[in-house]
Amino acid sequence: MRAWQIVRTGAPTRALELRSDAPPPLAGPGLLRVRVGHAGVGLPDALMCRGRDGYPLAPDFPFTPGQECVGTVLDAGEGARTPVGARVLGVTAFFVGHGSFADECLLLDDFALPAPDDLPDAEAACFAIASQTAWVGLVRRARLEPGEWLLVTGGAGGTGSAAVALGTALGGRVIATASGAARGDFARELGAEIVVDRSCEDLEQVVQAATDGRGVQVVFDTVGGDVWHAASRCIAHEGRLLAVGYASGRWGEVRVPQLVDRNYSVMGVQPSGYDRTFREAAHGRLLALRAEGRFRVPVDRVLAFDAVPSALERVASGHARGRVSIEVDATPHG
Repeated sequence: MRAWQIVRTGAPTRALELRSDAPPPLAGPGLLRVRVGHAGVGLPDALMCRGRDGYPLAPDFPFTPGQECVGTVLDAGEGARTPVGARVLGVTAFFVGHGSFADECLLLDDFALPAPDDLPDAEAACFAIASQTAWVGLVRRARLEPGEWLLVTGGAGGTGSAAVALGTALGGRVIATASGAARGDFARELGAEIVVDRSCEDLEQVVQAATDGRGVQVVFDTVGGDVWHAASRCIAHEGRLLAVGYASGRWGEVRVPQLVDRNYSVMGVQPSGYDRTFREAAHGRLLALRAEGRFRVPVDRVLAFDAVPSALERVASGHARGRVSIEVDATPHG
């Protein structure tokens, strides 16, 4: 089978090699062997090109990256509950080397979710991680209420764009950071009331003006670093600061005196660690919102399988608006 594998450290175009004779994976306990329809491209896939220095869960070289996909179950390992033949979307076992940038991959049975027929492959491949992360952050952890102000950093990125869309669907008033006019317009299309371009605007000043000096009740931070610190100065009394990602290359650091002074909470957000029942319930709610036209995981573009290295470069550069999807198998589903 075909598989893009990371064989050395470096930029994606240097680190990746295409194998045409890779052996199909074997479905071990709790795993599903899946024929990949489309694969979702995320920033962690690009970070894995630097090995564990870039992403701690990266396995030893060589390995196939690709954290999520949509496809058809070909085989189910011991203990798996998903039936053979089902069309599913979900998170791969990339951490053991069998990600979705291949004709076949291994999917985690506990993170394999139904892919309804009205969900196109391109969006389905990118749906699991972005939507579940946004749900865990905004619903489970922060418990965003209608009318509350929500600040999403990296609001045009893969996970941030899903948070903007879900925050709007939940009745939040969304402020998003996005660099450049095109990405700012994109965040507005998803429901952001206010967009801040930090290259030419002061985040704290804009937030304080919009909220009459009270600050935002919730921050959904996907960037980390200096953006985290700027966002932490925008939190209202008893607000919630969500640590989601570190697109800047480093996590934000908690400043305890500031935290105590404003009585705000800092919460980690990670969609792993929840059981199948929780994930399926969240997935059902998210699909219902999508059916109502109130939520979507936006796809920037769909690229061919041969374009995996350039797709990773695009995501790593921060130029993508939403997610990038790779067409692995052009056979229509259904």
